[in-house]
Amino acid sequence: MSVPLPASRLGRIVRGTGPGLLLAHGAGGGIDANYGPIMDTLTAEHTVIGPDYPGSGRTERSEEPLTLDGLADELVATAVEEGMNTFAIAGYSLGSPVAIRAATRHPDRVTALVLTAGFAHPNPRFLLAAKLWRDLLRAGDLEQLAAYVSLIGLSAPALEAIGQDDLDTALRTTAATIPPGTPEHIDLIIDHVDVRADLATLTVPTLVISTTLDQLVTPQHHRQLADAIPGARYAEVAAGHLPFVEQPAEWGVLIRDFLRDCHT
Repeated sequence: MSVPLPASRLGRIVRGTGPGLLLAHGAGGGIDANYGPIMDTLTAEHTVIGPDYPGSGRTERSEEPLTLDGLADELVATAVEEGMNTFAIAGYSLGSPVAIRAATRHPDRVTALVLTAGFAHPNPRFLLAAKLWRDLLRAGDLEQLAAYVSLIGLSAPALEAIGQDDLDTALRTTAATIPPGTPEHIDLIIDHVDVRADLATLTVPTLVISTTLDQLVTPQHHRQLADAIPGARYAEVAAGHLPFVEQPAEWGVLIRDFLRDCHT
């Protein structure tokens, strides 16, 4: 049985028709940033509920630290408030452990999982990267932060394909659009994310999508998920940590086709 649900304070989008699909975005991201490029693909066959985490997109920043259980429960509450009693969850990056925890705490509501560029627990390399990300935020050096997240977020082929003028523009845009709640998102990763014990308990159809050129959440993390979740399917996208930038069409089709199989 599910645990009791809180009232959701999360701003959200609701689009499309069909079976429910709840989205869980990444740290320092948002629904529009992380799922906007594939939204039309997802909403063609699903009612998509896209909540923004505290301090990103449509949601006010939290005055308290985030917890994994609390965020997972609030995402589920958002979908239920929008009339969806059962739904699949697509989680990207930090959204993957959020989705996993939602499925273990609300097993009667979650029907399938799609986990992209995900992780069960940050390994030492990922922790180093996340702590540097947090340090640059705390120092207020947004230009250096934009350079860092672009360097570690995009694949080498993607960076090599960008002209200098376009790269400069992208860096300025990144620096100007960092969600204010990003520090709390990163604290959640560093201090609270560990769903390793949840993985073997999952019973819903699950697709793990590995971003094979990922330098932030490396493919070793994705394999850990696929290997530990009973019956999980595994797919790959040749992209860095930002599939919505590098391979949006391929990514969207993988999610759509898997969920289509789950409903047939």
